[in-house]
Amino acid sequence: MNSFKNIGLFTSTVNSEKIFIAKQIEEILSSKGCRILYDNTFKKDTGIKNLKTYSSKYLTSHCDLVIAIGGDGTMLSCSRLYGLQAIPILGINLGKLGFLTDIAPDELTTRLQEVLSGQYSLDQRFFLESTVKGSKKKHIALNEVVIHSGAIAQLIEYDLFIDGVFVFRQKADGIIISSPTGSTAYSLSGGGPIVHPSLDAISIVPMFPHSLSSSPLVINADSNIKILTVRKKNKASLSFDSHNSLNILGENEINIRKSSSVLNLVHPIGHDFYDGCRNKLGWSSGIIKTDK
Repeated sequence: MNSFKNIGLFTSTVNSEKIFIAKQIEEILSSKGCRILYDNTFKKDTGIKNLKTYSSKYLTSHCDLVIAIGGDGTMLSCSRLYGLQAIPILGINLGKLGFLTDIAPDELTTRLQEVLSGQYSLDQRFFLESTVKGSKKKHIALNEVVIHSGAIAQLIEYDLFIDGVFVFRQKADGIIISSPTGSTAYSLSGGGPIVHPSLDAISIVPMFPHSLSSSPLVINADSNIKILTVRKKNKASLSFDSHNSLNILGENEINIRKSSSVLNLVHPIGHDFYDGCRNKLGWSSGIIKTDK
C-alpha cells in the first residue's frame, strides 16, 4: 500500500538534468497509481508532453508529499514554501553537498519505491522566526538568520541579549544565528559547531569579531534572542537562508526565536547523519602519499 497518493514535484530552476529526473519520477509514481502535480517552476518548456503545472497554493491543498529536485538551495526554497505548511518533503540530490537532499539519481528507482511502500523515516526540523522592531512581518529561515555589514572589511556594532539577559557588546562583520539544520551550512564556514539535527539548540556565531576572546555559543532552542544595532551610523543587512534580505539602518532591534512550525523531512531507511558528514565533509579521509 502506497504511503503517499498525491505527490508534487518542485525545483528552483529547470534544466535538462532535472527534466530527465522528473520524467523518471513520474514514470515510477504513475506505475504505483500516484497522482503527480508539477509546481509552476516547471512551467517553462520542459519537453514533457501535455504537461500541466499548478500553483503553490493548489499543491499545498492537494499534496501529501512534495519531492524537491536539486541541491540544498532547492530544498530550502521548497521547505519554506511547502514544508512550512506541514507537507512532508523528500529531496533528490543533484547538488554537491546535499545535507537535506539525500537520494542520489543512481538510486532513485529503488529508494523512491521503498518510500512509497512505507519504508522511510520522518525527521523533524524547526524553523527560525525573526521580526524587526516596528514591523509585524515574520521572516522564516530553516538554516540561519544572518546580520552582516554588507560590505567587505566593515564592522557593525551590536548588543546580544538572550532571554532578556545581556550577553555582550561586540564589533564584528556580523553574527550568524543558526538552527541545527544550518550548522553544516554557513555557520560551519564561520567556525561554528556541527550540531546534530535531533538537538533542540540554536548556535550563535560571531563573524570575524574584533576580539581575541570570542567563541560560538550553543543555547536552548526555546530561548528568545534579541540583537540591538547600537550605532546610528550602522548599515547592516538581515538575511534568511541567504535568500531574502532587509536593510537595517542605524539603531534597531531584531528578535529571533524558534518557530512553532516544523519541517518533516522524509528519509529512506538507513539515512545516517554521521555518514553524510563523513562523505560530504571529508571525515576519515586517508592521507594521500605522493612519490618523490
